[in-house]
Amino acid sequence: MKIFTTSLLVFIVAAGLVFQSGHATPLLSEWHYDRNSTTVSADTLEWDRPRFAERHGEREQLVRSGIIDQGITDPDVIEAMRNVPRHEFVPSIQQRNAYQNNPLPIGHGQTISQPYIVALMAELLEIEPGDKVLEIGTGSGYHAAVLSELTPYIYSIEIVEPLGVQATDVYEELGYNTIETKIGDGYYGWEEHAPFDKIIVTAAAGHVPPPLIEQLNPGGTIVIPVGSPYQTQILMRVFKTEDGDIRTERVLPVRFVPMTGAAQE
Repeated sequence: MKIFTTSLLVFIVAAGLVFQSGHATPLLSEWHYDRNSTTVSADTLEWDRPRFAERHGEREQLVRSGIIDQGITDPDVIEAMRNVPRHEFVPSIQQRNAYQNNPLPIGHGQTISQPYIVALMAELLEIEPGDKVLEIGTGSGYHAAVLSELTPYIYSIEIVEPLGVQATDVYEELGYNTIETKIGDGYYGWEEHAPFDKIIVTAAAGHVPPPLIEQLNPGGTIVIPVGSPYQTQILMRVFKTEDGDIRTERVLPVRFVPMTGAAQE
């Protein structure tokens, strides 16, 4: 996923995955994101979360200048960004640039996301310890590693097989044992592990896929960019009420590459 930030827009080029172009499906209600409304719960679960001393000072500097100074306030997300070694998720040629607040190429025409956007999307999900989270688009694996700091139940799907295999190998090597991965078409979600409390999608969608809505628990949240491919989209936070109604929240303008797979058939 490639991200370019300006004062007005965040342009994101994400790994091609599973959505079709077209108009977003109608949603019931819409309002604007207020970052200050984010709530945080205490961590009451215990699970293995690997720790790395190498390049800790660089991670700390990134967190201060690229995360906190950019407006991220959730202390659990901030701590997650501090703990995950981004340099382990980039090719060796990009090691020296790992702690810049920029996207970096990871091969197969894709990039690792800008750290600020990773933190923002994690903050928008408002993950509680114990939540089951589905990620559509594993990519380098970095984003799921950050999410696994917040809950041990992470399920990630990648349609580009070499990337999915590579990310799984990195998880095994580093000790991220709570992340489960799958090579497949994320449009359909992951029915075997549904329902999910939170779902995150990392590529442009013309609409919110019905299977993801179906696999979302009442009270759950989806974070997804919605809009036509190759045009400016809107990063949305989608809520499923306890009664099963769908409401949406506009966050900011973004631009993602279109997803591929079943939605293009």
